[in-house]
Amino acid sequence: MNANARTRVHLLVAAALALLAIGPLGIGGGPVAEAKEGARGKVKQVECRPQSPQKFLKRRTFVRKGMLDPKKHAKAVRYLAEHYGHVETEETRRYNPESAFSQATTVRFMGLPLSIHERVAPLLTCVEKRIRATCTRKKRYTPQAVGGFRTANSYRGAEISNHLFGIAIDIDPERNPCCGCVDPWPTSPLCQEKKRTAYERTALTRCWIQAFERYGFDWLGHDDLEDTMHFEFLGDPDRIDGRNKTKNKKKK
Repeated sequence: MNANARTRVHLLVAAALALLAIGPLGIGGGPVAEAKEGARGKVKQVECRPQSPQKFLKRRTFVRKGMLDPKKHAKAVRYLAEHYGHVETEETRRYNPESAFSQATTVRFMGLPLSIHERVAPLLTCVEKRIRATCTRKKRYTPQAVGGFRTANSYRGAEISNHLFGIAIDIDPERNPCCGCVDPWPTSPLCQEKKRTAYERTALTRCWIQAFERYGFDWLGHDDLEDTMHFEFLGDPDRIDGRNKTKNKKKK
């Protein structure tokens, strides 16, 4: 790598880490896993239910070849606002008077502090437990930086980032690039290398990706953006706790 390439990488990493640093002050089937998480000063115990991301919430459902489908996007935004809170826009305020950011909580994920929406927070413990149980030997990965909540939109135009709702997580941007994002990513040496799949471009192991996906997170490495650092919870927040199913049966 020549001097100019190294300089671009350093600038790119600095910018990406600055985004990760923005926190609260800067701005299926199968067995369940137990999680304990603090939210608004309370300890919440959850048995995380495996589930899949909801298709209509996936970015590639309403953004194709760079074109945003306003109707499909509006449907997704309404759902997220109703379930997580508004993101300081007139549209989302109509669906929920409480802001998403007012429901932020700070947790530790793989030893690192992370600002996330309190409804999603218990899942991080379940994901970490899954990673530690299944990602062994060559499948291991040690993160150096993570980022969650933001108060500034990182998308251009009308599209709203799920970081604003507090349901998105970025992991090590210097090792897991977003080659379809805005400059300087496209010109980064990390994105210039010819790779067959996003799995080959990211430093994250498949085991890590599968641990997130088990609990309703969508990996944007599957998206046209190839945003390999990014995971977002697109499952049903009302189905996070596996004990709800048992309670509902008792009511019947």
